[in-house]
Amino acid sequence: MLRRALAALTVLPVLAAAACGSPDTGGSASGDAAACEKSKGKVELSYWSWIPGVDKAVAEWNRQNPDIKVNVKSTPAGNAGTYQNMSNALKAGNAPDLGQIEYDSLASFRLQDGLTDIAACAGVEGAKADFADWTWSQVTFGAGGEDGVWAVPQDTGPMALFYRKDLFEKHDIAVPQTWEQYYEAAKQLKKADPKAYITHFSQTDPNWFSGLLWQKGANMFGQDGDTWKVDVGSPAGGEVADYWQKMIDEKLVATNLQGFSPALYKAWNNGEVATWVSAAWGYSTIRDNAKSTSGKWAVAPMPQWSAGDRKAGNWGGSTTAVLKGSEHPYEAAKFALWLNTDPKALEILNREGGLYPAATAGLRLEALQQPVDFYGGQKVFDTFAEASRNVNTDWTFGPTMTDTYRFMGDGIAGALGGKGTLRDALQAADAKTVDSLGKQSLEVAK
Repeated sequence: MLRRALAALTVLPVLAAAACGSPDTGGSASGDAAACEKSKGKVELSYWSWIPGVDKAVAEWNRQNPDIKVNVKSTPAGNAGTYQNMSNALKAGNAPDLGQIEYDSLASFRLQDGLTDIAACAGVEGAKADFADWTWSQVTFGAGGEDGVWAVPQDTGPMALFYRKDLFEKHDIAVPQTWEQYYEAAKQLKKADPKAYITHFSQTDPNWFSGLLWQKGANMFGQDGDTWKVDVGSPAGGEVADYWQKMIDEKLVATNLQGFSPALYKAWNNGEVATWVSAAWGYSTIRDNAKSTSGKWAVAPMPQWSAGDRKAGNWGGSTTAVLKGSEHPYEAAKFALWLNTDPKALEILNREGGLYPAATAGLRLEALQQPVDFYGGQKVFDTFAEASRNVNTDWTFGPTMTDTYRFMGDGIAGALGGKGTLRDALQAADAKTVDSLGKQSLEVAK
């Protein structure tokens, strides 16, 4: 379920900073090292996460650190219940010390003053160089971390093109390097096989569409001081919408298949859907759900809007955050850093949970250097490593992304049903998002 999030957020200066307090004083967010002091004696920490197999990484931590025991609780994916439970726990004053929070939801938790600024905790500020630049900019709400450090990056979802190599070769279709070539490939495929589609367009994955906007540089949000700028319906975003609307109108993409559904998996298996623009974690989604196609898929860079570009979007990713109220921020931050930078921990999380690490050292994991049998022996992670380096750091999501996603999803569903267009959907989501921010008493530029 990590795939469901976009890695993006921004600063919320209108909010009170959640303190990185010592167990004795409560601390402050002043940046003084004393604000994150080491606790005395043995410590127990609670951690909520939905990563498969994370308990094995926690067991390794506990073996190495007998004086800082972590108790992990397996939870549903964020929007499937964990976030609501976490919010309730924060209000009741009994939240866990640490929680898995997707990048796009960090701003929402900061809005409710639920995060601890761990910038003053030992090793945190120096960890910037250990992570992909764009991921650190997300957890610091801006380049340089001037506004604190609100979580430790965990994994990412750089995007590329999964395609049925056998079908492309059978129909003599060149692997597209640009979106225009992708459109031509879609027409060529449809002509060769009227039952086939170049890809599916899901109404339930607006965050996937946001990954396409990210690649285009169609920033949906900006900020000037305390004032938000909403630009979901930007001209650049409109270009992306118009492109896919043309694909929909010409019936080159399947519009009756939802993401991560049995129907989609069947279409992959029988060759009715030939590509998927998706994230690094998608390699296992296809592998595990289209087993009959082993050896027939390959991975190429995301098609570009301009020939010669090397830009990539991102779809997915989480962080490890220290929640407000933790009596042991020093130890919690130490665990969060270890979990997401230690080679053994990274190996476990990749092997058990399929995480594509945000830590640069994680990209050198042995498992990510090997050919993948399912993809015909291709070293597919080389493509994703390159994509990760080309994800734009200048990307911002607002503090009420659940609302924005819902507005986008409603509009996309309408467009797929013949009511309006994708451009209309973005413009409607823009207006509704402005209203949503206003209801949170946030200032919005006119």
